Parts: sequence; C-alpha cells; structure tokens
Amino acid sequence: MPREAAGARLDRWLAGAIGATAERTRWLVETGRVRIRGKTCSPHRKLFGGEEVAVERPAPRAAEASGPALAVLYDDADCLVVAKPPGLAVEASAPGGASAVAAASRLGSFDVDGRAVPGLPHRLDRDTSGALLLARHDRALAALRAAFEAGAVEKEYLALVGGAPPREGRLDTPYGRDPADPRRFTTRFPSARRARLSWTVERALRGAALLRVRLETGRTHQIRVQLAEAGFPVLGDAAYGVRADAIARQALHAARLAFPRPSDGAPVEVRAPLPEDLERAIAALAG
Repeated sequence: MPREAAGARLDRWLAGAIGATAERTRWLVETGRVRIRGKTCSPHRKLFGGEEVAVERPAPRAAEASGPALAVLYDDADCLVVAKPPGLAVEASAPGGASAVAAASRLGSFDVDGRAVPGLPHRLDRDTSGALLLARHDRALAALRAAFEAGAVEKEYLALVGGAPPREGRLDTPYGRDPADPRRFTTRFPSARRARLSWTVERALRGAALLRVRLETGRTHQIRVQLAEAGFPVLGDAAYGVRADAIARQALHAARLAFPRPSDGAPVEVRAPLPEDLERAIAALAG
C-alpha cells in the first residue's frame, strides 16, 4: 500500500483499493482472508503506510442462469453491454425468476460482491428495450458507478410520443415521488431535486413523433414522466403515457451509451438496434 495510506482504517482503505463494497471488505477481513505481515487483523486496524496487504478472494458463488439469450453489443474484461428485450426485468422480482442479470450470467466470468453475476451500474425499466451496461467485477462496477455519478456517461433514448413536439426541446424541472401516490413520480411540486433532458425530433409521424432523447440526469421513470407532463406522452405507457394500438408496451428504447472504459478511461460507444415491435409501430404511424 502507499505510504499516504498511513492513518487510514484497513476496511475503508481496502474497499477503495479492490473496488469492493464496505460489507464485502469487512467480511474478507473478519473471515481471515486479509493479512498484514502474515497476520489476520481487525477491520478497524489503523494502517502505518507502506505495509504489504495480502488479500485472498474466494471463487465467486455460482448463480442460477435463466432467461432468454441476450445479444452482446460490447464485451471486454471489465464490462459488457447487452441488448435487453422489452418485457424482461433487469433483476428478478422473486428468487429464480427470469431477469437480464440472470440471463447475462451465462456470458463469461463474473465476480461481483462474491457472486458469479453481473454488477449493475444502471437500470432500465422492464418494458424499456435497449443497451444495458453490466460490470464483470467489483472494481469495474465501482468505476462505472462513479462515471454515472460524475455525468461521464452519455445516454440517448428513442421515444415514440403522442402529439407534435417542437423540433428541439429541453426540460429542466423539479422531480420526486408524487405525494398522492408514492409509486409514481412527478415534476409538479417544489423540490430541490432536478431532472434534465433534451430532445430532437427524429421523425414526424401521424399524430405522433419519434424523439431522440438525451438524458442529463438519470431519475427513475424520468423520460416517461417529463415528456408526459410536458404534453408529449410516451405511447403504450400505461402509467404515465397513453395506450396505443401501434405498440403494446411503452415505446422507449435505450439506443446509445457512451462511457469511459473502466480499465483505462478510453471512450466506448455502443448503439442498440431497434427491436421489431418498435419498428412496426413507427411504420404503422408513418402510413
């Protein structure tokens, strides 16, 4: 360890050094898998700086892989991007249930928090299709989460909305849970928390438009809520938008991700092709 670590607590320093959660790091120390000068120690041990810390990381616990085969859009030793189909939850709601995480567990090796499953630096709604970024190990997960927090990840979506939005637009609004229904979110009350996005019209359609939406913040349900409350609801969105004959789910697709590669910060850009149901909906509304 560097001499600058002098005075730091072992578990806190180690969590940053190996990119693991605080809970995982404490477990490694408490179970004797971390040694200094060959001896086990307490998670609260103060470091002198310059010591050699040996860490034994057990093989990750196997996890059940289930769900559909996922198309891989990008893959390296740190992370991968898969094309999540609509209707597939990112995480299972019950043990053993199908999910993107469980399905992706078949795609190479993973070691996140001691389990052989991908780590999630971000999420997509069940009915949103498109690019989902996954981490292969703890250090990559920490780096990707930090990139999202720092605004270093670019996220673009394609949204099929009702109405006739202007060719370009931007929204910067308060954002939070709806006081009348905590399962929903809204922009329509004072809040220090902000939500920001911008859009351009990709294609004007019959009573609708295909928007390319650039997220500046990543709030839960943000695109669906902000566009609906601005008068341009996402088609097929039963919660915030309007039902549509053209598509049976919310017409929202994570089309592009650009992020710094965890290993060296090199830029990575990934695009996800449109799924068939969204292509059919656009064609139906263009006629």
